[in-house]
Amino acid sequence: MAVTVCPITPGFAAEIGDVDLSARLEPADLAAIKEAFTTYAVLVFPDQHLSQDQHLDFARAFGPLETTIALFRKDTKLRLRQEFADVSNLDSDNKVWGENSRRRMFELGNRLWHTDSSFKLLPARASLLYARSIPPIGGHTEFADERAAYDALPEDMKRRLHGLVAEHSIFNSRARLGFTEFSDEERQNMPPVPQAMVRTIPENGRKSLYLASHAGRILGMPEQEGRALIDQLIAHATQRQFVYTHRWRVHDLVMWDNRCTMHRGTRFDDLRWKRDVQRATVSDVANSCAQEGIAVAAA
Repeated sequence: MAVTVCPITPGFAAEIGDVDLSARLEPADLAAIKEAFTTYAVLVFPDQHLSQDQHLDFARAFGPLETTIALFRKDTKLRLRQEFADVSNLDSDNKVWGENSRRRMFELGNRLWHTDSSFKLLPARASLLYARSIPPIGGHTEFADERAAYDALPEDMKRRLHGLVAEHSIFNSRARLGFTEFSDEERQNMPPVPQAMVRTIPENGRKSLYLASHAGRILGMPEQEGRALIDQLIAHATQRQFVYTHRWRVHDLVMWDNRCTMHRGTRFDDLRWKRDVQRATVSDVANSCAQEGIAVAAA
């Protein structure tokens, strides 16, 4: 039976059925999934029973895998393979983290609107998050369609944004929460990078905003003015009409296009309930500025 695509809205987010991601996919099924990914940007695969290898094998069908930035941090031991971003609330012994743990302070930044790895010179193309256990209430994930948000902008704002570049850093998003205690080594390993504020998705030619809480300033613009514009655009892109909220079920795998979506985790009692989720992340082909043909002077 062919893969079934069930749209959640006409153009954003879809559920995918009649597919077992633990098995080798037929070329026609993989092609159908890639077409749905281009169209809907967020895909939900219910009831998938995946080993770590099977999860990574499916992710590799979309490109090369990232390794976790936890390798640059000294606040935790890896609980999963280095190809996974561990966005659970568990320590290396599979116990719920402590209230004042440094890792908890860092991971709370995932509750801000962001797109994965925009703080890397080579950002993420796709993320694939798999749920092994979820809290009974809360802990949802919200996704914002930055393509639709761009389409809804006034023409004068589109002209204003043309060619603009923002500087992204993981430390910008954490500073928004008041968490600034990073070592010189951590800062040196993850320096700020430029990213285009508007991107063109090559598979369909659609324009999209490219925003994140990681963005701290706009190059060539006074810092306060640039920050205000970033905040204005994030508020615009996360209006209810652009947002899909995913309420997790155990064994859901959700994948999304980081080039044209933002997302955030919603609150839950992270000191009581386990939320065991692992993310494979696929690298993009080049920095967004290079893809848009925008020259950025070296710092």
